[in-house]
Amino acid sequence: MATLNKDIFGLTVENHELVKLAYDAYLANSRSSHAKTLKRGEVSGGGKKPWKQKGTGRARFGSTRNPIWRHGGVAFGRTGNENFTKKLSKSSKLLAIRQALSMKNAEKAVFVLDSAVKLTGKTKDAAKVLKDLKLEGKNVLAVAAEKTPEVLRSTNNLPNVKLVRATYLNVFDIMNADAIVFSEGALEATKSWLLGEEK
Repeated sequence: MATLNKDIFGLTVENHELVKLAYDAYLANSRSSHAKTLKRGEVSGGGKKPWKQKGTGRARFGSTRNPIWRHGGVAFGRTGNENFTKKLSKSSKLLAIRQALSMKNAEKAVFVLDSAVKLTGKTKDAAKVLKDLKLEGKNVLAVAAEKTPEVLRSTNNLPNVKLVRATYLNVFDIMNADAIVFSEGALEATKSWLLGEEK
């Protein structure tokens, strides 16, 4: 049975500030900017002055597209070009992932599959693994060294299982999972990635 590296799964997390920053950055970087409002120059109509400048007793107006009019343009509205991304340094991102994994391990929510467990591409095999680990009905993050066709076919039809490659782990998925299941190969790949041992 593989042992969990203390530098990844055994950190003492005194506060959750960095994990929170990484969590928020993931959500912000996933956000798209599709909302767009029409400025006064983009609203149809309004080319004619609604009434003459003087003599009516009403306030002067040059266009019905004025933002203070109903159906007029929108002042300071969305342009569709907003940038919501948040940057986090690579070292901070990797440390946040290690902290998140340590927090999950402290909750006894990290599992490592024995090397004897082989997925043949059948959903019932993956379902049996989850049943043996008593993880049925829980949100499970399955971590694999590679997304092989057999692993994909085994997990695709399990509604509560999300499969990720070891080097694509992120704080959002880790914190939202009830349990994290590593293969032994994924554990080694995670160690190499998070501790900078990749060649």
